[in-house]
Amino acid sequence: MANEQKVREQEYLDQTLKQIDLAQLEAQEEIKKSKGSLSDVASGWDDVRVKTSTYSGIVETAMSIRQQQQAIEERQSAKSRAEDRYQTLAKQKEKPYFARIDFIDDAEEKREKETVYIGLASFADDDGKFWVYDWRTPVASIYYDGGLGKVDYQTPAGKQTADVTLKRQFEIEKGVIVTLFDTEEAIGDAMLLNALSGESTTKMKSIVTTIQKEQNKIIRNTDADLLFVQGAAGSGKTAAIMQRVAYLLYRYRGKLNSGQVVMFSPNQLFNDYVDQVLPELGEQNLVQLTFYQYASHRLPRFEVQTLEERFESNHQNEKIERLLGSLDMFKAVRAYAEDLNQSGLKVRNLNFRGDVLLSKEKIQSIYYQYNENYKLSQRLEATQESLIRSLRSQVGAQMKQDWVELAIENLSKQEYDEMVGAGQVRLGDDEVNDAGDLTRLHQLGEGPKERTFASDKQERNFLAKKIVTQALRPLAKRVRRAGFININAQFVDLLRALPKYLSLADYQISEAEWRTYVDAFVASLKEKKLSLPATTIYLYLYDLITGKHGQREIRYLFIDEIQDYTPFQLAFLKFSFPNAKFTVLGDLNQAIFTQDWASSLEEDFASLFDPDKVDFVELTQTYRSTKQITDFSKGLLRDGKTIEAFNRSGDLPVMKLAKTEGQAIDEVKAQLIKNAQDGEQTAIITQTLAEAKALAKELADQKITLIRSENQRLAPGAVILPSYLAKGLEFDAVIVWQADASHYSEENVRRLLYTVTSRAMHRLTLIGSGQLSPMIEELPKSLYKLEDGHAK
Repeated sequence: MANEQKVREQEYLDQTLKQIDLAQLEAQEEIKKSKGSLSDVASGWDDVRVKTSTYSGIVETAMSIRQQQQAIEERQSAKSRAEDRYQTLAKQKEKPYFARIDFIDDAEEKREKETVYIGLASFADDDGKFWVYDWRTPVASIYYDGGLGKVDYQTPAGKQTADVTLKRQFEIEKGVIVTLFDTEEAIGDAMLLNALSGESTTKMKSIVTTIQKEQNKIIRNTDADLLFVQGAAGSGKTAAIMQRVAYLLYRYRGKLNSGQVVMFSPNQLFNDYVDQVLPELGEQNLVQLTFYQYASHRLPRFEVQTLEERFESNHQNEKIERLLGSLDMFKAVRAYAEDLNQSGLKVRNLNFRGDVLLSKEKIQSIYYQYNENYKLSQRLEATQESLIRSLRSQVGAQMKQDWVELAIENLSKQEYDEMVGAGQVRLGDDEVNDAGDLTRLHQLGEGPKERTFASDKQERNFLAKKIVTQALRPLAKRVRRAGFININAQFVDLLRALPKYLSLADYQISEAEWRTYVDAFVASLKEKKLSLPATTIYLYLYDLITGKHGQREIRYLFIDEIQDYTPFQLAFLKFSFPNAKFTVLGDLNQAIFTQDWASSLEEDFASLFDPDKVDFVELTQTYRSTKQITDFSKGLLRDGKTIEAFNRSGDLPVMKLAKTEGQAIDEVKAQLIKNAQDGEQTAIITQTLAEAKALAKELADQKITLIRSENQRLAPGAVILPSYLAKGLEFDAVIVWQADASHYSEENVRRLLYTVTSRAMHRLTLIGSGQLSPMIEELPKSLYKLEDGHAK
């Protein structure tokens, strides 16, 4: 019976591949045709005649050029579509589908059995018959959401119910069905085990063939304004989120593009790791950046705290860090900004040629002359308009100054010609002039008319006005950019005034401790340095004062490793992306930056949304590691979230404890050789970058790559990297370096040890010297194997 099934399925596969071949030939013909058509249209430029002697001639010429451009764009678009189609078909030919479902749709009167094959993309022949359905279609949800029997699934018309009679999974290689098996589950363990037992690579792969029921809930959720995903290490939360992006782009095709989807990732190394998932699914990559990159881009003149600096300086002033990252602080900044409507705005003089042109007192008086109904942004806009008028009124007075006369005398012929031909420019207009029109006239063969003057005085006044206007323009630009606001002084004033807006005592901070912090902050501000919490506060204060409304075009925002964010950062991102639906994911057990207050993160962030629009999904099953590795890393946690190991067996983690560090290094070398012989890619994970660099020197004779920066790419083969760069990544084998009492004793690194051990897929080795870490010593002896560290 099994052989008969396989024969029939092979016949269907052969028919599908034959249809794909025919479609590929059609696509090839379309590409050839569009190339020829493009060549014909390109030769049409010869028929375009430039007529510039009359206005109607210029208009006719412009229309001819536009028609020719449109024709080329249409042919180019047809060529691109045909090429994309060909590439998609080439991918489908390798593995057309991976599953089949048979079901009876309860909504259909005839109640006939339907058979659907599911793959990475839909494929239909010229007659409209669907041979394969895209995994993102509503009907494909039946495959992921339940076993045999009654299954509910969402369609554009609403909820439907289907009676599932068959679920079959395939492994196809080079046009041949290697294996097939029927299952009553959503995804059979056999298929999942096969996928999980593979080797790690330097790029994350799509999980379309093995999406689990809980992951499918995440992928297809379209109702929530906030979808909060708590997932154990290795639970597939990040992979599910990448599939979610692909699903949303498919579901809202034509209304949503990849440029309207943004993901905040833990580091650039991780961005590189996941950058092939969406292209593999036939979608363009979304916008990916780290919070550090976002902040640095907005504050180019400041040195924003890096990931390494944040990790190395962690726990230096936890009480103040917690205050700065709180929702109380977020509310305090808003309250402080609102009070600026009455008084307190810090501004700078507007200087011109070394003298004060508009004093800060004058600017403040203008700012506060408007009534209290003005919002901060309206007040600023009105002040800017008033200052621009003041600058314009200065033009006449400055024209009579000696410096202008000197500037006219020193004009070169080229400068004179450019000035006389440039047309009238009004001060304060953002580059509004007729230079563009002049350029277009030149392109059409007609140059500008030469300007003439009735008298020397008229010429002198024209040139003087030009020179003064150009000299004042940088000042006008500064006014338009609100450069007269002293945001640095404003920020310091906010910090000094903070005790009026929140209770320092609630955070166990004395006023003396706060003053000490503010003084230290002022010193770092003078050096143009900002910590990450301070950067977020700085940007929020600036946006409130200037009336920035954020990036309204962004529709979906994803935040990975949510546990490393503060409530303030999250509230600021919600403020900065006001029209976006948020999907946030992480593992609160891996909170290596935010530590003990990470547990309230979910509640704090959810409080910013409508409760009816918040969905929470917890992924407790971990798939990355073997059961033995999962049980070991889970055992390190005292109050961790629920973690369930997938039943994939392997060796026990090994703890090798040497007497000296030299012997421990020998153990690392021996383990590297063993892992390489077994075909396991190894990552040696240290606590800090300094320790990674020191170990790399000791292993200089080994084939190993030191990952010292998040801007590096993951290299094939063995790597050494610090703990904070390992987040979100996975490796065949992991060696935890210096896993001993001198490095892993304090409670504040317990979650860090859990994080680094949970990176291992198949093999985990911990190597240290001296005393055993108390965190490992307290574990049941059945969870690991203890060996003396003296490499043989």
